[in-house]
Amino acid sequence: MNVAIISDSHIPSRAHAIPSWARRHIREADHVIHAGDFDSTKALADVRDLATRLTAVGGNMDPHGVGLADVETVRLGGVTFVVTHGTGSRRDYEERVARIVRDQDVDGPVIGVSGHTHELLDATVEGVRLLNPGSVTGAAPADEATMLTAEVGDGELAVTIRRR
Repeated sequence: MNVAIISDSHIPSRAHAIPSWARRHIREADHVIHAGDFDSTKALADVRDLATRLTAVGGNMDPHGVGLADVETVRLGGVTFVVTHGTGSRRDYEERVARIVRDQDVDGPVIGVSGHTHELLDATVEGVRLLNPGSVTGAAPADEATMLTAEVGDGELAVTIRRR
C-alpha cells in the first residue's frame, strides 16, 4: 500500500496551492494522511478531491469550520498510524507527540505522524517512531516544500522523502 504523508499546507495564508509534483504523489497514493494546518475549508476540500482515502486532523491554524479531530488513528498494511498536529512549544515537541501516540494504547507496529514545525523528522523518541513530513507547500518557516511517501505492508514501513 502506498501512503502519502503531508502537513502544513497553509493555503491561502502562506501559499497559493499544493505544488504539482506533490499533487501527483497524493493522487497516486492508496491513502493520504494530512497532519493539519490546511488553513481553510477550501484547502481541505482540495486534498479530499485528490485523495482516494484521507485521514486528517486539524491544526492550530485551521478554522473551526474544518471540523477535524485533534487525533486520529488509521491502520494501513498492518501498521497503525496515530496522527496529530503537534500543536505547542517546539521545546518539548517530540516528547509531547510521542506521549500522544502512547496514550492511544494501540497494539502492533505504531507510527506517530505530526506536523506543526514544518521540519522533516523521522526519529524514534521514547520508543515511538515519529514522522513529520514538513510543509507540503514550503510554507515559512520551511526552506523547501516536502512530503513523505511510505510503502506499507505486513506491518513493515519504508519511508521516502519527497521534495522539489
